[in-house]
Amino acid sequence: MEFDLIVIGSGPGGYVAAIRASQLGQKVAIVERENLGGICLNWGCIPTKALLKSGEKYESLTHLKDYGLSADKVGFDFEAIIQRSRGVAATMNKGVAFLMKKHKIEVIEGSAKLEKGKESPKVVVALKAGGSRTVEAKAVMLAVGARARALPQIGLEADGDRIWAYREALAPKSLPKSFVVIGSGAIGLEFASFYRALGAEVTVVEAVDRIMPVEDEEVSRAARKAFEKRGLKFRVGAKVTKVTKSAKGVSVAVEVDGKAETLEAEVCISAVGITANTDGIGLEALGVELDRGHIKIDGHCQTNVKGLFAIGDCAGAPWLAHKASHEGIHAAEYIAGYKTPNVHSPIAGCTYTQPQVASVGLTEQACKAEKREIKVGRFPFKVNGKAVAAGETEGFVKTIFDARTGALIGAHMIGAEVTEMIQGYVTAITMEATEEDIHGIVYPHPTMSEAMHEASLDAYERVLHL
Repeated sequence: MEFDLIVIGSGPGGYVAAIRASQLGQKVAIVERENLGGICLNWGCIPTKALLKSGEKYESLTHLKDYGLSADKVGFDFEAIIQRSRGVAATMNKGVAFLMKKHKIEVIEGSAKLEKGKESPKVVVALKAGGSRTVEAKAVMLAVGARARALPQIGLEADGDRIWAYREALAPKSLPKSFVVIGSGAIGLEFASFYRALGAEVTVVEAVDRIMPVEDEEVSRAARKAFEKRGLKFRVGAKVTKVTKSAKGVSVAVEVDGKAETLEAEVCISAVGITANTDGIGLEALGVELDRGHIKIDGHCQTNVKGLFAIGDCAGAPWLAHKASHEGIHAAEYIAGYKTPNVHSPIAGCTYTQPQVASVGLTEQACKAEKREIKVGRFPFKVNGKAVAAGETEGFVKTIFDARTGALIGAHMIGAEVTEMIQGYVTAITMEATEEDIHGIVYPHPTMSEAMHEASLDAYERVLHL
């Protein structure tokens, strides 16, 4: 075998897996058909955060008076905002290239297809430079990710003009005055938040009866109220029946409570989910088992085909970069002979809107559906000293404990920088912390993280500042 491991796809799951395998003495190759870093670094997580930071900075300029400040001729250069975002992506791409070289990982540029092999599938690469190359390894790891879902039957298919998916929304040539965003998950709301911050009229359409349907209902309600205060409009329980383009814009036909409506805008952003990149890579010929288009894996990321592993978006929910990295590291260690426990760990969800939303573990409604006895605590940022001083009083922290064991089983947050704070609860759940453990932690003062302590105390009627 030419390699110990071949990784197909260099996103945050693939390139991290390749690095870990190299650290463990494996000879590794990574195949990438487009850009090192994958969608996340080039067209997803990182450049969207650059845009959102620009929007956040600009929005803060409209509230300078609240801090005793003033500024003249406040404005923005839209082209410069986009260029900054693309520059951030380029920097991260170069960083991954450096890491591949540092860890002596061979990068093969081209599109991969699997064929039957002896110990594991053969990898046939149609090289970017022309021609093809067949490589073999003891193990092959699929980290091929996913792409934006299209719904051509109703006209919802990105065209780069009137209908955008995430790529078009990240690098437009000009700033439209109005948008209809279809889908109120993290991707849809982050783009809605950014474009609204720059003054565009934005309406978000959601098929179910509330926005952010994967989040705790209490957080979902608070988020909608906060977004509406910033000027976002919502149509929930709305079924999109037709998207029609014209020279001037786009018309989105929806049904709400059985009544037909038409929403008009210059541009429609489609954020209706993803489709795994599992087609055209030879999975059918190998007999790889799929589940609704995603690759089925066991607790060590193995497929049903010997020597073939799969991680990240192509292997199912949650479709998050940090989940892909975690799976990639685990699979690399398992392939190298480390018989570690199953890959499953609590995975936090983060939405980088204004305000931010973050969560981990079970929601209150999920606990009720399971008929679990729980203790719920809440603490608002409006009475947190650091939040008041910073002028960031929007939102709250919510904790959920198992009433019988005292184990922390869920945490949900909405507010400024809660995506940075949620890791504290992720650590607590991973380490099987109980209420006694969390109550005994000393939180620095003044910090917004003190609200995490108070919410935990509140669940046991010990809250101090309410």
